[in-house]
Amino acid sequence: MRVLMISKACLIGVYQRKLEEIARFTDVELLVVVPPSWRDGSRVVELERVHTAGYKLVVEPIAFNGNFHLHFYPRLGQRIRVFAPHVVHIDEEPYNFATFHALRLAKAAGARALWFSWQNLNRRYPPPFRQIEQYTLRYADYAIAGSAGAAAVWREKGYSGPLAVIPQFGVDPAIFTPRVSEGRSGSEFVIGYAGRLVTEKGIDLLLEAVAGMSGAWRLTVVGTGPECKRLKRLAQSLGIAERVSFAGSLPSTHLPDFYRSLDTLVLPSRSRPNWIEQFGRVLIEAMACSVPVVGSDCGEIPRVIADAGLIFPEGDVAALRESLERLMRNPGLRQHLARRGRERVLAHFTQAQVAAQTVAVYRELAG
Repeated sequence: MRVLMISKACLIGVYQRKLEEIARFTDVELLVVVPPSWRDGSRVVELERVHTAGYKLVVEPIAFNGNFHLHFYPRLGQRIRVFAPHVVHIDEEPYNFATFHALRLAKAAGARALWFSWQNLNRRYPPPFRQIEQYTLRYADYAIAGSAGAAAVWREKGYSGPLAVIPQFGVDPAIFTPRVSEGRSGSEFVIGYAGRLVTEKGIDLLLEAVAGMSGAWRLTVVGTGPECKRLKRLAQSLGIAERVSFAGSLPSTHLPDFYRSLDTLVLPSRSRPNWIEQFGRVLIEAMACSVPVVGSDCGEIPRVIADAGLIFPEGDVAALRESLERLMRNPGLRQHLARRGRERVLAHFTQAQVAAQTVAVYRELAG
């Protein structure tokens, strides 16, 4: 069974472990198409060739690089004709032109096609994206939603074909491992955040929360984004700039070490009219490293964490501070949540599990 996947997300090295796990199935020949890079606002995501065993990773030129809705791969048709896939896995939202373009090419080549979606808000798009969405909902042979919330949205929008709920990526527990010694050495309580520095991620709420904490603590913020300068100014005005480090972006292969340096990871996301948290991948990465997590109740976060971390009402600075202080004062609670977090990842969120579920979809499609 020949499978062609189109995925700009697979530029990220640690995400490629899912591809290796898919390729372990002897009935799958996998070809993955990625762009040379992706412009994500002011940041350029370059290809990390890290986990490439057992499948072929090829780079194709991309048009409208950085435009989430309009980008596509001009030479994809030639790639499909040469490879002659049985299944085309379009790792893009169904309202994007890249999905429409790849689906048309797949159908013309006689291949079965599926798309992937994280979209967990029922949004109405302007033309031509409304028409693109209608086409892909009608003609896709299968859909994968990253969460139950996303699956519900596409049923509401009229998609009636087969649909599976599978996260886009899992975690490799052999890479995202706990620190060797139980507990972190050092007198400071180390708090971390990793992700985009944008308003909806709520980093300003985290700064306000830690500013009111007593005792010895330190906060490290990993990531880049348009809010960076404002957040640095906020830390200065709160009088905590010397205790807050803005580390910028890290290669994906460096994230396990970052998580292991923490006492807790926080994801303080807040809802916006056009966005709610779609998953929170950093949560499962930290949990796999046996790092206790604290998350708001925005979107999918409570379903990802379940009983393996602490959850606070989104936007509630006092409740976030209380959660952090509970962890800071209670080493036993930290140890309990560290253990539960890794157990939850091993039970639900490994790359091997995600790959096996995805291959089951391919087999159903290929007949």
